[in-house]
Amino acid sequence: MNQLRALWSNLNSSLWFVPTLMVAGAILLAFALVLVDVRLNHDWLADFPLLFGAGSAGARGMLTAIASSMVTVAGLIFSLTLSTLAQVSSQYTPRVLRNFMRDRANQVVLGFFVSIFVYCLIVLRTIRGGDEGRFIPSIAVLMGLLLALVSIGVLIFFIHHIASSIQASNIVRHAAEETEAAIERLFPEQLGQQASEAAAQALRQTKELSWQAVPAQATGYVQSVDEESLLALAGQLAGVLRMEHGVGSFVARGAVLVEVARYAVATAPLPNDLANQVNDAFTLGSQRTTEQDAGFGLRQIVDIALKALSPGINDPTTAIICIDHLGALLAQLADRRLPDPWRADHDQVRIIAIRPSFQQFVATAFDQIRECADGNAAIYQRLLTALATIRQRTQDPERRQVLRKQAELVAEAARRTLATAYEREQVQQRLTELWP
Repeated sequence: MNQLRALWSNLNSSLWFVPTLMVAGAILLAFALVLVDVRLNHDWLADFPLLFGAGSAGARGMLTAIASSMVTVAGLIFSLTLSTLAQVSSQYTPRVLRNFMRDRANQVVLGFFVSIFVYCLIVLRTIRGGDEGRFIPSIAVLMGLLLALVSIGVLIFFIHHIASSIQASNIVRHAAEETEAAIERLFPEQLGQQASEAAAQALRQTKELSWQAVPAQATGYVQSVDEESLLALAGQLAGVLRMEHGVGSFVARGAVLVEVARYAVATAPLPNDLANQVNDAFTLGSQRTTEQDAGFGLRQIVDIALKALSPGINDPTTAIICIDHLGALLAQLADRRLPDPWRADHDQVRIIAIRPSFQQFVATAFDQIRECADGNAAIYQRLLTALATIRQRTQDPERRQVLRKQAELVAEAARRTLATAYEREQVQQRLTELWP
């Protein structure tokens, strides 16, 4: 099931899957309308000469013109898409390219023009006149004309969509929305039942456990983990699985993926295909995804902010937009219970998972931006504002301490890098207002 989800995610983010389905639909539509024309009595078509008055030569000419123009426009659409991807990759970050490729509007527009081209080809081959015997699929030809007229609006929509999608605010907003959906889906997600403190302490004190390493069979980033399968496997082994790599981590072939230990009650030998079962529960890929990795969503927005703060771009406004969205996402996380790495089944520890902590999320969001905001008072002030917004959403003393530590680091960086006393006083005043 985990592999099927990974396959669907890859198909969903490809530029060819939806257009292929649309081309198949266009072929079926062409054959269906031609079949309808074969079975209909065409005498009534004479009453509508403006719609159905074209002869075989006219129908061929119109469909030929439509087909040639559609394939030309499809080439233009592909060129615009590739140039947009190149611009986004160079100006923002290549990590958001997957978001553009999975944009349903882009996929549908590409498929629409190619589908009309294929539709016209299918209908063209059925038109006959003169010695061949006269047959004009009038309804199918009319549908081709209607699709051509609709394509004008689709082209205008695509140009507007591309122009809107490369704006910095929209790029950051789309990445933030995807991350927000991942947070809603992942937290508080549990792996079995949360282990009681007594069960976890008992496992820590167990001395006779012998851990056996299970190596990874591939190289890549951990994109997702089938947690239910791991929990079931641990129960079948009457043991405990300790994950050595969490979602978002890079794993090399042969590196330890999971370690397995068995309780004293276990008597059956370990299965010969244990490594295959464990590896099947992990999906490895060439890049991180947000399906089970909310930290990667934060990483995308941070990368956009870092590129905006670079000397070559020098766009602090975009960096401020990124900080605002990072603050909103962490505020969403602040009042949620992050799953404990110790997971149990019937009060028996089965899984020791690797879970990101709230401190790690905060560090991912703000550490590098703070380090790269050298001498920029506006960035420092906005970081303090974002941290204060997050603090309002949580009453947990440990999380509040993490946020206060970040605020102190921002103030320290401001004192060290700001050139004028006026700017340093502004940041200090902001710190005093938000963190009394």
